[in-house]
Amino acid sequence: MSKSFGAMSIAQLSVLIQGGAADPVEVAEAIFGSIADYADKAVFTVLTESRAMEEALASSKRLREGRSLGLLDGVPIAWKDLFDIEGLATTAGSVLLAADAPAERDAAVVAFLRQAGMVAVGRTNMSEFAFSGLGINPHYGTPVNPRSADLPRIPGGSSSGAGVAVAAGLVPVAMGTDTGGSVRIPAALNGIVGYKATRGRYAMEGVYPLAKSLDSLGPLCRTVKDAVWIDAAMRGLTAPEIVERPLHGVELLVPENIVFDGVEPGVVAAFEAALERLQKAGAGVSRIIIPAFSEIFDLMARYGPLVTAEAFALHHERLAGADADRMDRRVVMRTRLGSKTTLPDYIAILDARNRLIADTERLVGNRLIAFPTVAHVAPPIGPLEQDDDLFFATNNKTLRNTALGNFLDWCGVSIPCGAGEAGMPVALLLSATARRDEALLGTSLAAEAFIRGDFT
Repeated sequence: MSKSFGAMSIAQLSVLIQGGAADPVEVAEAIFGSIADYADKAVFTVLTESRAMEEALASSKRLREGRSLGLLDGVPIAWKDLFDIEGLATTAGSVLLAADAPAERDAAVVAFLRQAGMVAVGRTNMSEFAFSGLGINPHYGTPVNPRSADLPRIPGGSSSGAGVAVAAGLVPVAMGTDTGGSVRIPAALNGIVGYKATRGRYAMEGVYPLAKSLDSLGPLCRTVKDAVWIDAAMRGLTAPEIVERPLHGVELLVPENIVFDGVEPGVVAAFEAALERLQKAGAGVSRIIIPAFSEIFDLMARYGPLVTAEAFALHHERLAGADADRMDRRVVMRTRLGSKTTLPDYIAILDARNRLIADTERLVGNRLIAFPTVAHVAPPIGPLEQDDDLFFATNNKTLRNTALGNFLDWCGVSIPCGAGEAGMPVALLLSATARRDEALLGTSLAAEAFIRGDFT
């Protein structure tokens, strides 16, 4: 039997654990062995081996006694360095917080998944303070995209280590946060599944913020089914309630404005091929203009981005002192731009946002939206580290498509749909309006095989 437990889906691993073919202790030991053997040491910021082995031993005992907690009992999970873990300081990818007092208790969602029997193996690396879609971190190193065969390429951010940990087969699932694409982007660039839930679907206690009006959570994993299982446990359910929805009768809206501007040809080709497979499977496709997309960028040009204003409000004191010299200069530069957004500007953004959300919900209705998750494949790390102008231009383009969903309060699932330049992964993003997560996930369960090209 393979010992590559981290390369399995949650469902595959659960079958082995629940059936007695794999013991949670054996699984945990193999996971830590794989992490130790993996050459890239920038994936994790800290490992919680003592806690993990304690949890694995407890899971093993329950299973031997016929007291399984359910599908996730004994399954390992990694946590982005924004989630409080009891006994550890939450550093948010920054050296500034390393000396903070350790968390007195787990974040709410960490506690929920522990109650489901999951085994916490450690914290994954990230963009400092979650404020970049590229995943570059000058303090703890930048995890290298494991799908790159030519030269080191970015992992995507801000949940960089989470994306790499799953794509490299180190863990079956890692938890991320998503304020402008930080789950969906690394999932897309690393060729795995990433689910961003509607904001507010999960408890946010114990999660370090970036912009509270935009912050959301979600898992990076191998399949949509894995995401469904994790979603249930994060809401305190003992079993998932979401069921597969047929593709016949589903209408997909493909926006004709903004999201295809400057998209790489290989990305377009992979997306269109996946769309054609979905149509053959029974889904309808309509290509439309979504006016809110253009208006969002007009708002940003006039008032500045909402995320930047809220990030500046959170960090303005440290930016005014010596701490700024110990931060990633690009995070400092981008965050300081938020000082240009006045209080009247901020209120105007929020008012416009409420209007655009309502307008778009009327336009979209019960339909789903489909477009490329990211406009390009993962670019090389080196030039981005050396050229700030290139860094910011690439960061803006990387975040562009996904950030639209955050502003409009959508939920979304990024699913691999093929390959582009240099054989790097391309992904299709399925989205739905706020609080339609069940419909989105249920349809994604049926759509996944066709998006991936498993059926032709």
